[in-house]
Amino acid sequence: MNCLIVEDEPLAATILEDYIRQVPWLRFAGRCSDAVQAFEALQQEPMDVLFLDIHLPGQKGLDFLQSLAHRPQTILTTAYQDYAVEGFNLGVIDYLLKPIDFERFLKAIHKLRRPEADSRNNPNARTFHFFNVNKKMVRVWLDEVVFVESLKEYVRLHLTDGRAVVTKGQISEMEILLGLWRIHRSFLISLAHVEAYSSSEITAGNRTLPIGGQYKDQTLEKLAQFSAGHSD
Repeated sequence: MNCLIVEDEPLAATILEDYIRQVPWLRFAGRCSDAVQAFEALQQEPMDVLFLDIHLPGQKGLDFLQSLAHRPQTILTTAYQDYAVEGFNLGVIDYLLKPIDFERFLKAIHKLRRPEADSRNNPNARTFHFFNVNKKMVRVWLDEVVFVESLKEYVRLHLTDGRAVVTKGQISEMEILLGLWRIHRSFLISLAHVEAYSSSEITAGNRTLPIGGQYKDQTLEKLAQFSAGHSD
């Protein structure tokens, strides 16, 4: 998803750019310091997501957003809470208060409407992420992740070739970062790699995983939808 940052504070823009680059399904497409530059950027390339500062020089962020005939999904960024209601009246996705931390950023982008992409049939849709493993950055193709296991302050990514990658992080972060499905407080799975399931467990990568009670209804519903969408 193409992302445009409209922000006149260089440090805030740099932080947002860094966050965007850490999410495999987001693409940093540019940054602008005012509404005029942003309008020109939108004419040159279609944008899926707009990270928009409310207090811009010249035309204010909300006035700029209101002037657009076709609005990208928009996440507002500001140091003030005063314009939250007005922003949501314009259909914004979320409202981030500065300074923005990464966990809050992940929660915001989780609300975005993501286009469906089948990486198995479209090689160009394949995405990867580098994970810090023993002080070395290791590339992991996301369509090769079968399931993720929580290890308190770390997570273990189980891959299709039998390897397991252990890196520091919370499973809630991996849920958003990798776009996997939460079936238990300690497990995420890739629906594409589910081999079998019942009302209490799922088999993926030759491993049987429990379905947590609080995730049961939504998991079974999601699996039924996934199965129906891929049946002949």
